[in-house]
Amino acid sequence: MCKKIAFVGAGSWGTALAISLGDKGHKVSIWDIDTEHVLEMQANGENRRYLPGVLLGENVEVFEDMEKMLRDAEVVVFAAPAQHFRSALKAAEKFMSKDTIIVNVAKGIEQNTLMRMSEIAEEILPECNYVVLSGPSHAEEVGRKFPTTVVCASKNIELAEEIQDVFITDNLRVYTNTDVIGVELGGALKNIIALGAGISDGMGYGDNAKAALMTRGMSEMSKLGVKLGAKEDTFAGLTGMGDLIVTCTSMHSRNRRCGIMIGEGMKPTDAVEKVGMVVEGIFTAQAAHDLAEKVGVEMPITTAIHAIINDKTDARKAVYALMTRKRKHEKEEGC
Repeated sequence: MCKKIAFVGAGSWGTALAISLGDKGHKVSIWDIDTEHVLEMQANGENRRYLPGVLLGENVEVFEDMEKMLRDAEVVVFAAPAQHFRSALKAAEKFMSKDTIIVNVAKGIEQNTLMRMSEIAEEILPECNYVVLSGPSHAEEVGRKFPTTVVCASKNIELAEEIQDVFITDNLRVYTNTDVIGVELGGALKNIIALGAGISDGMGYGDNAKAALMTRGMSEMSKLGVKLGAKEDTFAGLTGMGDLIVTCTSMHSRNRRCGIMIGEGMKPTDAVEKVGMVVEGIFTAQAAHDLAEKVGVEMPITTAIHAIINDKTDARKAVYALMTRKRKHEKEEGC
């Protein structure tokens, strides 16, 4: 059954998903806080700013008015950056019914509060119908219908299965999960490791360094996740290892691209500006660093990347510090 689906946020990922849903026959609408961007999309029939060359299609309409767009929407997809999820949800809540399904596709941890997106949603709209959609999924490939697999997670498995049916296509395979904590943390924390992978590449290091960074980075991700109530095996799946692989190895990854420039010697603020889009790992590194300290989990790679992007150390000193840490058993407590 086709549904009326509204997207809050017109970045590359939200646009790619909107196009996929529109091609499936759903009635899809998109709104963005940047009115100039909205007008460009309306005039061009595509998102030339963030997803050039991929037409929106006849079932996707772009709105200037959020209230008009959200009217009678059965599913609302929040595709704004993680640090703006709270404000986007607050702006939209008065136009949604209690039965509206909220699907979040942002990957991050809110700074200052250290809250995941589901925690923010539950704070603003208690008992809301919340689903997170995450996984190894570059917008550039989804928009061009390359085979992709993702996971939708909700505490309510029936709700997850409903969204699975809504989003799944011949090119986009959707799995379900009930571990919301693990899925959200996997999607958020891998961006920090991808920054590190980019820094390593920018410094001229090889495959050995990247393999070590990704593997030990996964150890950090899962340790923090388990401490916060996630299931360890979630991090071995699509939203953990799968997303880590694609984000650490692809030039589609804005986090890796940003890291490369930092590794080559560019200041982090200049690297972010040159990427031209939100680099979630920059924000998440701060939040994860604070969260790890709060709950008492050792995350040396995250700590090192946090120090680099805050100009507290340079990349070579950070690598030396990581490589000369106290000897440990691979599986012992702590990294």
